[in-house]
Amino acid sequence: MKNGSTKTRTAKKAAKETAKKSSDAGGISTRNAIGILVIIFIFSILSLVCVYSCFPEVEESEKQYMKLPRDIEDAKNLGVVLSRFKDKYFVEVLGGVFITYIFLQTFAIPGSIFLSILSGYLFPFYLALTLVCFCSATGATLCYLLSYLVGTKLVNRFAKERAQSWAKKVNEHKNNLLNYIIFLRITPFLPNWFINITSPVIGVSMSPFFFGTFLGVAPPSFVAIQAGTTLNQLTSSSDTVSLNSILILAVFAVVSMLPVVFKQRLQKKFS
Repeated sequence: MKNGSTKTRTAKKAAKETAKKSSDAGGISTRNAIGILVIIFIFSILSLVCVYSCFPEVEESEKQYMKLPRDIEDAKNLGVVLSRFKDKYFVEVLGGVFITYIFLQTFAIPGSIFLSILSGYLFPFYLALTLVCFCSATGATLCYLLSYLVGTKLVNRFAKERAQSWAKKVNEHKNNLLNYIIFLRITPFLPNWFINITSPVIGVSMSPFFFGTFLGVAPPSFVAIQAGTTLNQLTSSSDTVSLNSILILAVFAVVSMLPVVFKQRLQKKFS
């Protein structure tokens, strides 16, 4: 009974701390917060346009394929176009994928899975894996910073109860946040956009957030990039998922939490 009462008090304390942080950071009105997001979004769009305009001239028939891939067919067509320029304009192609990937992650726009697959098609495996992990972590951290700046009002309005519920979980893992973030990135229990937006609001520090994301996205990115080597044979993004890939992700998820289990057992043993 005593342990249950202690856990209840701890959970309530975490919820109160979350509410206090939300209140302290909530100096910006919802309208102003949305306005700032729109301005940053427009600036980012202009940056993408700049990247596109600096890209080597493509044939008229290929211009229709120079767009964000929304499905496997788009990824295939874009891959064919970019592969023609990859050898002569390697930096431009790499930079284009880099900027676009970070843009999608920063604003939680769906489609990064197709860029992961495309990276596996265009670049050597280890370069593609490093690129995807770094872009995922950087874009997620930029999303984190945007939420820190203007996200509190939005989270409180649209996802307050869910954020408070996750705050309790974060408080339970406060001594092992890195492993917990890695675990969440590998598994599908929480959407990535929700983790990115609510983390600064509930007090997740940036260091475990960035490195947990970098390491946590590696296993699913490994699967997508490996699938990208056979891009021409894929018919949909679901083709990247197989029994082997699910087993790989499950193994990595378990491994990510093993240090936490061992640490807790050692603490019990010597306490």
